[in-house]
Amino acid sequence: MPILALIVVGAAAGFLATRLMKMETDIPTTVAIGVIGALLGGLVLRFLIALTGLAAGFVGAVLGAVALIWLWRIYGPRR
Repeated sequence: MPILALIVVGAAAGFLATRLMKMETDIPTTVAIGVIGALLGGLVLRFLIALTGLAAGFVGAVLGAVALIWLWRIYGPRR
């Protein structure tokens, strides 16, 4: 089942990435780009989290809080 999920997520990621980069590719190439990109991105993300440890969580929390404040200022109640 995890292999099937990787292929489905890879196909979606490959489709989105090829459209963002304005590439015209066939379906197998799109899926391959997505699956390889997911594997590579996962490895890089795991390495960064292992390298930075708790600091990565803190940075993520700060970015989340900043995004929440930004949304609150735009869509929150007006004074």
